[in-house]
Amino acid sequence: MKLQTEIPLKPEENQIDYSSKILLIGSCFSENIGGKFDYFKFQNLQNPFGVIFNPVSIEKLVVRAIENNSFTKEDIFEHNGIWKCFEVHSELSSLDKSEILRNLNSALHNLREALFSSTHIIFTFGTSWVYRKTETNEIVANCHKLPQQNFQKELLSIEVISQSLQNIFSRILEVNPNVTLINTVSPVRHIKDGFAENSLSKAHLISAIHEIIHQPSTINHQLNYFPSYEIMMDELRDYRFYAEDLLHPNKTAIEIIWQKFSEVWIASETETLQKEIVSIQNGLLHRPFNPQSKEHLQFSEKLQQKITSLKQHYPHIIF
Repeated sequence: MKLQTEIPLKPEENQIDYSSKILLIGSCFSENIGGKFDYFKFQNLQNPFGVIFNPVSIEKLVVRAIENNSFTKEDIFEHNGIWKCFEVHSELSSLDKSEILRNLNSALHNLREALFSSTHIIFTFGTSWVYRKTETNEIVANCHKLPQQNFQKELLSIEVISQSLQNIFSRILEVNPNVTLINTVSPVRHIKDGFAENSLSKAHLISAIHEIIHQPSTINHQLNYFPSYEIMMDELRDYRFYAEDLLHPNKTAIEIIWQKFSEVWIASETETLQKEIVSIQNGLLHRPFNPQSKEHLQFSEKLQQKITSLKQHYPHIIF
C-alpha cells in the first residue's frame, strides 16, 4: 500500500562530485541545502550577500558582480546608528561606514569569482512579492525595518520574472559557458503575505522558470529545475515535516529533500567518500568520559590519520 504520491525523479547529466565548485544563491532554503554540502565537504559558496528572496534583487547582484561594479558610499545609508544597504541582507550591516563597504566589496569579489568558476550554480527563489522604495522607485532586497510608508509592495508579473531570469542566465553563461544552472523554488511558505497571495507568488516563480527552461534555445540544456517546492507540498504535506512555526521544513524534511536531490544531482561515485566523511564527522563529535585514556588517545590518533589521508587526495577538505 502506498501512503503518499511521489514526484518522479531521474538522475541528470553533469552531476556534482568532489571536483565540482558549487554556488548557492537565494532564499534560506539555499542555506539548508548548502549546510548539507558543508557537512559532506563539497566545495561550495552560499549566499555571499545573505538571504535574498526575489529574482530581481538576485539579478542586480549577479550583474553587479559580473561587471565588477564596486559598492560605494552612494549605495549605503545610515539608520539608527547602523550602516545598511538595500541590495543585501541585514547580516552585512555594520556600525562602521568603512567596514560595511569592505564587507560588501569582499562579498562582491567572492560572488564574482564563483560566477566565473563554478561548475554548478543553484538558485532558490523564494517569493514574487517585492518592496519598491518610493523615493527611488527601486526594488530592494531588504527593507531593513524602515517605516512601511517608505515602500510600496507589489507582485512581480510572470513576464518581469522571466526577463529577470533570462538576464541572470545569459549574463552568467557569457562568462562561464559550461556551467550547469539548477533552479528551484523555496518550499518555505510566506504566509505573512496571505495564503492565496503566497500560492500566487510561488505560481509566478514556477511559471517563469519553466517558461525560460522550456523555450527553444541553444542554452536550455544547461538550465534545470529541481522540485523542492513540489516535494514539500505533495510528498511531505503532513505537518510532522514542518518546524514549530509550521512554515519552514524541519530537519527530517530537509534530509528527505537532500536525499532526493542527491539521487538527481550527486554522482553515485561520491558515496564511498561521503560515508568516510560521515565517519570522521561522527568521530569529531565523540565526547569521551576520559580524554586522557589510552583507548581515546588511540581513537584520536586513528581519526587524525583518516583526516590526513583524506586531505592528501582532497586538499580542499577541512575539518
